[in-house]
Amino acid sequence: MSKTGINSNDLLTFNFLSDPQLSPDGKSVIFVRRHITDEKKYRSKLYIQTLTDKQMHPFTQGESNDTNPRWSPNGKTIAFVSDRSGKNQIWTIPAKGGEAKQITFLKNGASNPLWSPDSQQVLVTTSLGEDETLDSEDKKEEKQLVDKVYETEKVNYKADGAGLLPKKHAHLALIKKDGTIVKQVTAGPYDHSAGNFSPDGKQVLCYANQFDNPEDAFLSDVYIIDLDAEEQTKITNSDGRYSSPLFSPDGSKISFLGHDQSYKNATLIEAYVYDLATGETMCVTENWDVVAADTAINDMGTGVQPAGAVWNSASSSLYLLGSTHGKTQLYTASLDKEITCLCGGDRQIYAFSPSENADAIILAISDPTTPGDLFSFDKNTKEEQRLTAANEDWLAEKTISIPETFHFQAHDQSTIQGWIMKPVGFKDGEKYPLVVEIHGGPHAMYSYGFMHEFQVLAEKGYGVLYINPRGSFGYGQNFVNAVRGAYGQGDYQDILDAVDYALETYVWIDHERIGVTGGSYGGFMTNWIVTHTNRFKAAVTQRSISNWISFYGVSDIGYFFNDWQLKASLLDNPDKLWEFSPLRYVKQVETPILILHSENDLRCPIEQGEQFYVAIKQQKKTAKLVRFPASDHNLSRNGDPSLRIKRLDEMTGWFAEYL
Repeated sequence: MSKTGINSNDLLTFNFLSDPQLSPDGKSVIFVRRHITDEKKYRSKLYIQTLTDKQMHPFTQGESNDTNPRWSPNGKTIAFVSDRSGKNQIWTIPAKGGEAKQITFLKNGASNPLWSPDSQQVLVTTSLGEDETLDSEDKKEEKQLVDKVYETEKVNYKADGAGLLPKKHAHLALIKKDGTIVKQVTAGPYDHSAGNFSPDGKQVLCYANQFDNPEDAFLSDVYIIDLDAEEQTKITNSDGRYSSPLFSPDGSKISFLGHDQSYKNATLIEAYVYDLATGETMCVTENWDVVAADTAINDMGTGVQPAGAVWNSASSSLYLLGSTHGKTQLYTASLDKEITCLCGGDRQIYAFSPSENADAIILAISDPTTPGDLFSFDKNTKEEQRLTAANEDWLAEKTISIPETFHFQAHDQSTIQGWIMKPVGFKDGEKYPLVVEIHGGPHAMYSYGFMHEFQVLAEKGYGVLYINPRGSFGYGQNFVNAVRGAYGQGDYQDILDAVDYALETYVWIDHERIGVTGGSYGGFMTNWIVTHTNRFKAAVTQRSISNWISFYGVSDIGYFFNDWQLKASLLDNPDKLWEFSPLRYVKQVETPILILHSENDLRCPIEQGEQFYVAIKQQKKTAKLVRFPASDHNLSRNGDPSLRIKRLDEMTGWFAEYL
């Protein structure tokens, strides 16, 4: 029997691996395996595996979700986050196995466990209201409807995925491993995120926006907190967004990531080192025109909290990820500002974990045939060993369409990178329809990583074309900045140039059957395309933007995003916002368009899709609106599994009807 391609329902079969943590002795790795249950619900469990074993073993059991595992420095205990008590709290379990023990009972839960060097205490993150303390009781009181009225005087009062923000702030707390509360480490009306402990355990690092008006500053600084004196020292200059601070093993320096916002959110992330003896900071990547982070997009749930710029055991260099030309690779950065690719390849390395006491580094990797697996990399021999094959058994029964990468010259001679996938069952001499995919951001990057959505389209008989137009990360600072103030200009032309290149290069494409789709910024661009050209026979716009004027007030980021990205403010230049709005040109739409939008999307609120839909339908043109309940901006990546499948089926059904 011939193999079939990957379909939408195969989402229920995937295993998603993330957050690998190598043991202090370098012999074992613990990680999170997320899968979808028979009830079509996500379930995350901890798994463990030795580096000489070919089998991953379940480490936690039950119906809870267990995440964020962290080894104690002595290797005897693992702390992790679990909702088994009803809300996320910190639990510990012996590394050799046994019963898990809950060590936090905080009213608002806890996350992000970080061990002290002596393995006796854990630094955790919790949220606290103005009058709350660590020992505030969790009273389950039935509130009257009037008590649920939401009042705010802030402009950033909501966030996609969180809804209306509670009047609480993220703080750090120190807990003994037996559960005894030691102290609250941070305070004030600010949100704090932890770095790590100093080697002597007397200090911790954190980063926070402690400006009087945090919603206007958009900055964050790195702080050293003295645990005994209960004093904090700011080591950055309040001129940018800095995060992920880490003490070096010898305690003499601190690394951190960030940028000075020269190009707002289009600024490349850099790696910095602060010298505690001299008080001087240097940017170790200042001569490297590469973003020091994984910016690759996929729909496999590989997004994890960045490890930061991680020190080697000698405190002489840093390990860090870099995204360039569709690849995320592992690099080393020396204190002499020399950058070396340690582990490359045509793939996405989305997480890594080195060990101070061993030569191994654990890599989490996605590539065109691997949704996500773990590998052991030897720093000395440069040899790589695959540890897991989380999806190998069922993928062996499937035909996978392998992307072919290409480069072409755009209208202004810029070099643009893209990929094309043939439909499953491809036969020479036959013609096939093509779907053009456009990523969100726009400051993100399509990569060599695995994309379920693209495989579903290929299985349905479509070729898939995707590129990194100007505005994408991965091609230097000038390239990523080129879209700001010019949405729908060079980026739009890059996409049309890519289609022209594909039609000239790949004879199997049916010139009369080309579709287009994209989400978020890609949804904006899909709307822009159908209002500016009729060359596409069908379109599917997802979580899109149609009206920048209303976006300003309804999006959780609108009040600053318009100024940063369009270089126009509603208060100063509303005409420019309207000029960039696809809704202004909606009378020119002739392409049949499917509008997919989530009810609870606060990043690109559903009114953006509604406006576009009503304006098209009022003209008696072909359009369909599909609204997904209880879903936010991340439906395609982390939404309800049944709705993710429904979304894919709606998309492929529309293309089947109109392509």
